[in-house]
Amino acid sequence: MDEELKCPVCGSLFKEPILLPCSHNVCLMCARNITVQTPDGETPAQSRASGSSDYDYLDMDKMSLYSETDSGYGSFTPCQLKSPNGVRVFPPVLPQRHCSLTCPLCHRSVSLDERGLRGFPRNRLLESIVARCQQNRASSSSSSSSGAPKCQLCDRNPVDATVMCEQCDVYYCGACQQRCHPSRGPLAKHRLVPPPRQAAAGGAAMAPGGGQQPPVAARKPATCVDHEAENFSMYCCSCRAPVCTKCLEEGKHGKHDVRPLAVMWKQHKCQLSQALNGVSDKAKDAKEFLVQLKNMLQQIQENGVEFEACFVAQCDSLIEALTRQKAKLLTKVTKEKEYKLKVVRDQITHCTMKLRQTTGMMEYCLEVLKENDPSGYLQISDALIKRVTSSQDQWVKGALEPKVSSDFDLVLNTDSLLQTILQLDFCHGKVEPGPSVPAAPLLQLEKCCTRNNSATLAWRVTVPTSNPIDGYILELDDGNGGQYREVYVGRETVCTVDGLHFNSSYNARVKAYNTIGVGPYSKTVVLKTSDVAWFTFDPSSAHRDIVLSNENLTVSCNSYDDRVVLGTAAFSKGVHYWEVRIDRYDNHPDPAFGVARINTMKDMMLGKDDKAWAMYVDNNRSWFMHNSHTNRAEGGINKGSTVGILLDLVKRTLTFYINQKQHGPTAFDSLDGVFVPAVSLNRNVQVTLVTGLEVPKNLNQ
Repeated sequence: MDEELKCPVCGSLFKEPILLPCSHNVCLMCARNITVQTPDGETPAQSRASGSSDYDYLDMDKMSLYSETDSGYGSFTPCQLKSPNGVRVFPPVLPQRHCSLTCPLCHRSVSLDERGLRGFPRNRLLESIVARCQQNRASSSSSSSSGAPKCQLCDRNPVDATVMCEQCDVYYCGACQQRCHPSRGPLAKHRLVPPPRQAAAGGAAMAPGGGQQPPVAARKPATCVDHEAENFSMYCCSCRAPVCTKCLEEGKHGKHDVRPLAVMWKQHKCQLSQALNGVSDKAKDAKEFLVQLKNMLQQIQENGVEFEACFVAQCDSLIEALTRQKAKLLTKVTKEKEYKLKVVRDQITHCTMKLRQTTGMMEYCLEVLKENDPSGYLQISDALIKRVTSSQDQWVKGALEPKVSSDFDLVLNTDSLLQTILQLDFCHGKVEPGPSVPAAPLLQLEKCCTRNNSATLAWRVTVPTSNPIDGYILELDDGNGGQYREVYVGRETVCTVDGLHFNSSYNARVKAYNTIGVGPYSKTVVLKTSDVAWFTFDPSSAHRDIVLSNENLTVSCNSYDDRVVLGTAAFSKGVHYWEVRIDRYDNHPDPAFGVARINTMKDMMLGKDDKAWAMYVDNNRSWFMHNSHTNRAEGGINKGSTVGILLDLVKRTLTFYINQKQHGPTAFDSLDGVFVPAVSLNRNVQVTLVTGLEVPKNLNQ
């Protein structure tokens, strides 16, 4: 209610308020300050746009007024001069300026007559309310405070206030007033007054002698403006103003609708009460709306934090997907590079071997040409000529050309993806439900299992989608917690992955896709392969002369020439040990044992090419073989002997044992890649494979 009791000009509580024709109120002193003079006959100039919040009513040079014509109000003449006998007379035209006053709220202008501001009725009702409000404040101040008011802005130990701002309703000490409420800028118009002291408040609340203050005397009834000795007794409905009996006797309101003042007072009170009921309902709605807005502030704050987190998660998922794709593409580049390097290295090795053979043959032929024995020369010349011709045929044009190019024929087109990223933006409004990507599949743990170095996974769909699922993508990591790679893409919901590392833990996940896009990943499942390698001989890759029995654990041969058979396991990491038992050994053959690549030659002794690493052994001695034989060692095998093979891909070495004793030095080192157990033998030998063995701790060195 304080805003209703403050003057719009000075901002303080009303003092001697007067009622303007527009029903607004101003203090009598403030009305004098905003009254301006205009030359005789001159209409006040039209003011600036109404409603301006920085209108300076105290600056007369800047104040502008609405004319009577523009405002819709005629000149208000509170009274007219009358002679003592009651005859109306008009005031003489004096060569002086007319005065006008503009309402500071609605900017309507009104001209003053000779009586000036005394012609406006005094709002005694408002004055009484202000006085009652001040009295209540003084009483409450005297009952709640035992001393002078304290500064309300001091942080600790507040001191006595020196001033109070009537507009801010705040007490300030001298230091806080200079710091927080300087008399400049927008605060220059605020009115600073001395704070009320307790003694004054107590004196206002207590009568002399300590008794209660007498009640405020009843105010005098309002008198007629035209007849100051007459009280208002009637109300003119046409003029909307209270009148006295003399006004009625003079006939001023003769044809107007005049009713008793008390009746109209009760009627207007009833109208105001009814209007207040409507306003009260609106105020109640406004309070509820404010509560709703405050709740909305909290909701916006929470939703904003949640949306920011969701947005960051979406961006992180995009970055993660790009990182995964980057790793996948880098793997392709690495594989391409390794393939080219391997091809070139193999070509260098092959060419070097043929060149060494050719050079040796040429040196030998030159030495033969130096001999002077015709019969001896003719005895070997035909064979030498055939060898030289055959060697020349080996150096055909294709043999002297690189098999691969040094350039990488891989092109990554990022223009469309970059354009999509630059066009990434928010979509306003709710997203209507429509076709969506599939939900994350559920891995069925009861059906997921491992056997040896193979893993079987099964999954199912949990939530049906409007668009049918086109397929699934199964991904496994490298067994060391590294990057995931795709191992299966198709429509089946069961998949077996072979060729995994032994004694390794793999993380597996699956996702579904349809025509809309790719769905999210399932939860990750961990699968551990066997600690030791169990495998047999592989009949699918064995030479046709190889004979397998005993569930592919025992092997023999139908040919007198050496033939190769491989195992079903492949190793690229870890330490592995297996043995081969000699079941039959006739006529002192020399079988070979070791490891090989999957594409090693199968129709000759193991180790004679560059794709196998082996030891061939007879009953007395052995040699290591990789392209050529080296490191002869004494000691051989017989029926019942066991040959052990230790492949250590941590140290990248291959070591051989006979009857649990190391045979010779470490055979090979610097091994890298994928290796398959291998054996070569002829018809004079039969061996049996023994697997699933742990690396012995007590092998004799």
